[in-house]
Amino acid sequence: MRILLANPRGFCAGVHMAIDVVDQLLTLCPGEPLYVFHEIVHNKHVVQRFERRGVSFVEAIEDVPEGATLVFSAHGVSPAVRDLARRRNLTAIDATCPLVTKVHMEAIRYAKQGFQILLVGHADHQEVVGTRGEAPDAIQVVERPEDIPGLRIADPNKLVYLTQTTLSTDDAGVIIAALKRAFPNIKEPPSSDICYATTNRQAAVRQIAPECDVALVIGSKNSSNSVRLTEISQNVGVPAYLIDDVGELQSAWFKGGETVLVTAGASAPEDLVAGLCRTLIERYGGTIEVRDVFNEDEEFNLPATLKRLMRERGVDPDVRRIRVGHYEITAERYGATPLTIGAT
Repeated sequence: MRILLANPRGFCAGVHMAIDVVDQLLTLCPGEPLYVFHEIVHNKHVVQRFERRGVSFVEAIEDVPEGATLVFSAHGVSPAVRDLARRRNLTAIDATCPLVTKVHMEAIRYAKQGFQILLVGHADHQEVVGTRGEAPDAIQVVERPEDIPGLRIADPNKLVYLTQTTLSTDDAGVIIAALKRAFPNIKEPPSSDICYATTNRQAAVRQIAPECDVALVIGSKNSSNSVRLTEISQNVGVPAYLIDDVGELQSAWFKGGETVLVTAGASAPEDLVAGLCRTLIERYGGTIEVRDVFNEDEEFNLPATLKRLMRERGVDPDVRRIRVGHYEITAERYGATPLTIGAT
């Protein structure tokens, strides 16, 4: 078996930041209850690892005791959620990915300018729910081209489209093209709303998959960007399987001698990729080739709300562990270390 290991893969800067927020709070407030609104990122292993350390994940703000500490997940929340947290006197720490915040700010700005906003994305995804909450009277969600005839448009010359950050670039392109055909004067955002990590991981799959017989994507089923990676592979004619970890690997997917693409969604820990690769090596005699398609060096700062809390607790947020040190410290908990398999 020949294993083509895609790079980039796995954690993006927004996921690193969100996980770091929860990790810092656990260190800063030992023994104190810590709550997260929704999953911090869409990966069951990340969530379970935090649950084992005492973090409680909730789906309703009302489930958080008044005065407790609450983290907003990487996907962002609506103003209504923020207001409810304030009314309950919660210490709210915002771990929203800055690229999601960018879309929120665009929605607010365009709504104030009197635009109707067509938000391309999945209506029930937490990111879309949060974005829509910024201007509910101005935003309509478009999930597919077939939704376009049913849109309620007041002025076709006063339209703008925005997108969910984790969409398939292929699918988004189809919908955006359809919107432009239906509304030739529709305005587009100053820059693409689909995040760099989503774009890079999809481009890597699009480039490597045609060389392969099978694609394996590490990621949870509720991870939009992970699902999109399987779709990109399938779009170029290569069967793809989304698995949470090596325990879901099925021998029926292989006949012998395949070339296999291995990648991971932006919320999937790297130790899960390592476990999959080790199993493919041991079980099928696989050999690994790392395919570097893009180099990523993006990092996001800790949110201001956390920095403020750190200062209140006597911790200087500007004295940070160096990046390698952070990987070493968090590796056992989150699998955030670079993949090293050697000859195993």
